[in-house]
Amino acid sequence: MGRTVNLRTMKVGQNGRIAKIEAQGIVNQRIRDMGIIPGASVTVVGRAPLKDPVALRLGGVTIALRNKEADHISVDLPE
Repeated sequence: MGRTVNLRTMKVGQNGRIAKIEAQGIVNQRIRDMGIIPGASVTVVGRAPLKDPVALRLGGVTIALRNKEADHISVDLPE
């Protein structure tokens, strides 16, 4: 993989692999319950007009994630 970025900074159409999740407590559990786990492939498919939330494609499912949750997720981008 290439460089590692914060999920919040990814642009629509970019894809990568979840590198790590640094959330704690209930936020950590919510993120993982949605299937966002280290090693999972993720693609940013859209953003709301005010940039929050972000729509992600993950394992054949589209989910929405708030920016305050996306801040806790690091993604490895391909080279």
